[in-house]
Amino acid sequence: MSTETSSKNCFVPQEELDRQKEYSALVASVLSARFEKKPLAFVHTYGCQGNVSDGERIKGLLEQSGYGFTEDIEEADLILYNTCAVREHAEDRIYGNVGAIKRLKKANPNLIIALCGCMMQQQRVAEKIRKSYPFVNLVFGTHVIHKVPELLYKVLCTGKRVFSCDESDGVIAEPLPVRRDGTIKGWLPIMYGCNNFCSYCIVPYVRGRERSRKPESIIAEAKELIALGCKDITLLGQNVNSYGKSLDCDINFSKLLQQINDLEGDFIIRFMTSHPKDCTKELLDTMARCDKVAKHLHLPFQSGNNRVLKEMNRGYTREQYLELAHYARKVMPGLSMTSDVIVGFPGETYEEFKETLTLIDEVQFTSLYTFIFSSRPGTKAASMPDPVSRDEKGVWFRELTDLQEKIAGERTAKMKGETYTVLCEGYAKEGILNGRTQGNIMIEFPEVEGKDVLGKFCKVKVTEPLTWIVRGELTD
Repeated sequence: MSTETSSKNCFVPQEELDRQKEYSALVASVLSARFEKKPLAFVHTYGCQGNVSDGERIKGLLEQSGYGFTEDIEEADLILYNTCAVREHAEDRIYGNVGAIKRLKKANPNLIIALCGCMMQQQRVAEKIRKSYPFVNLVFGTHVIHKVPELLYKVLCTGKRVFSCDESDGVIAEPLPVRRDGTIKGWLPIMYGCNNFCSYCIVPYVRGRERSRKPESIIAEAKELIALGCKDITLLGQNVNSYGKSLDCDINFSKLLQQINDLEGDFIIRFMTSHPKDCTKELLDTMARCDKVAKHLHLPFQSGNNRVLKEMNRGYTREQYLELAHYARKVMPGLSMTSDVIVGFPGETYEEFKETLTLIDEVQFTSLYTFIFSSRPGTKAASMPDPVSRDEKGVWFRELTDLQEKIAGERTAKMKGETYTVLCEGYAKEGILNGRTQGNIMIEFPEVEGKDVLGKFCKVKVTEPLTWIVRGELTD
């Protein structure tokens, strides 16, 4: 696979998109002839927000092809799992879930079972599905989502199994129909793929090279989300800080962020994921200046030790990361920072791990996404010597989580009595609403009779700080 993708060769031609619309019409015709009422699809997505966004586009294509949707897998005429490959546990869970639905196929031979996403882009996985799960009808990877109508048509008309998992540097297919999961929060992909090749990560192999959507397409979709009433827009990419590098125009992520911020409407902008090696002071200054950009920065550091960072191929040092963190807090004093951490990378010693703890203590993160190293076949780290036992890594992991729990508890304690602007996202339970602060901290608060705040921004005063969430009450 190449390390660069040109903007000239990654966009799917309009003729191909038109051809897929024709296949959608053909699928709809076949379905109407076979079913007395609209057939139902059960679609379940695993993994990251990028996968969720892909799932919304897949559902848009299914809807265009004549399917309705159900949350009850028992009544589905098509079951589709959109899979994740980031960790071994995610793969094992998917194999288990696919095996469990074999009984549904046995009871209904006409049921179509489809698997897609990052797992299926790996040849070893596709071959395992081919050999060990013969009841699966359709398997496709991350680069052919726009071909869902054609692939479905082949399954419906031939009755044969269809596999489409060829290696690719990746494409951008737009516009595609989107069936969104909600109207309060919206996912907005701005780029796909990754060029970083961190030694532990499978993403570049399953998502292809970095390729950016055209800014006019992103702005148009942002306007659509705002028109739908969306109040929380999250910009997505494996590395949003690299946005624009594959395009032949004067645009980068900082400039794109400013353009979206300048759109009319009452909404907040979030983004992920942000890679430290490409995080610039220009971007941090733009965040500070833009009133609609949440003052929350998710900036994965993974390890606090320079030797480990080099082995991870992260492209920055501990000192460079800390310089960014301190500058971000300087220009945004109330900034909330979150991060990702890998515990027990192959060859990591306890003394090196303790440098991760000191970095956490210095930065004072709001929360952390912490993982014990999970070997991914096909990555460089998978072949590295790994002498520390899983049990020992578990001890380190608990030491880290204990530290972060202490920091989080101290941080939320300082919130007591403060009032925050919160987007009310839904119900935590009957009578209890919830939402997030700009800093991405969840607040739960009782609903008040006569105050309709669902899907709206409201003022909430913190009355009870807990470790990871806080409780509060609506204020006038």
